[in-house]
Amino acid sequence: MSTEINRLSELAKEDPKRQFFSIAHLITPEKMYAAFLNLRKDASAGVDGVTYEEYEKDAARNIRELHQRLKDGKYRAQPLRRVYIPKENGKQRPISIPALEDKLVQKVMVEILNAIYEQDFLDCSYGFRPGRGAHHALDEVGRVICTRPTGWILARARYHLVLRHDCEGATHRDDREANKRRQRASADPEMDPGRSH
Repeated sequence: MSTEINRLSELAKEDPKRQFFSIAHLITPEKMYAAFLNLRKDASAGVDGVTYEEYEKDAARNIRELHQRLKDGKYRAQPLRRVYIPKENGKQRPISIPALEDKLVQKVMVEILNAIYEQDFLDCSYGFRPGRGAHHALDEVGRVICTRPTGWILARARYHLVLRHDCEGATHRDDREANKRRQRASADPEMDPGRSH
């Protein structure tokens, strides 16, 4: 991480309410080239059909031109290419594939925005965070199971299961029914995630 990005992280950590109005200067051709080198070389092409191998042939010029379009406000993300892959149950899973330049711009922006917003996450958050994933979350669940009373875990699991079920099915049933279920869940002290046991 660059010194500028580190400083951005420090500022975000010092004052969680700080607003950043000028971060465009952090998008440099050098950062864009570094982001390009970190893209998957075997990834499918987007709607423009440009592959990593093709873009790489004149990467320095391509990136300079892309950077200039960003600075001039002329860059526009391209539509996503939609493909369908078969699922085990016989259905099709839709996948959207961005163009290579869009992936590159996204990668640079993710680095900058992560520096700002990573400070806001709780330590127990694992989704879509750098250096964390589902396996880390499962490891934490295992640690908690081994160190906390199981009643504590089961109460929270039941509470979250009720809420998750309500969220997933909210569009398929009467809202009053979902509200009643949430009220019952919040009224049950065993299901209150804020209580310590």
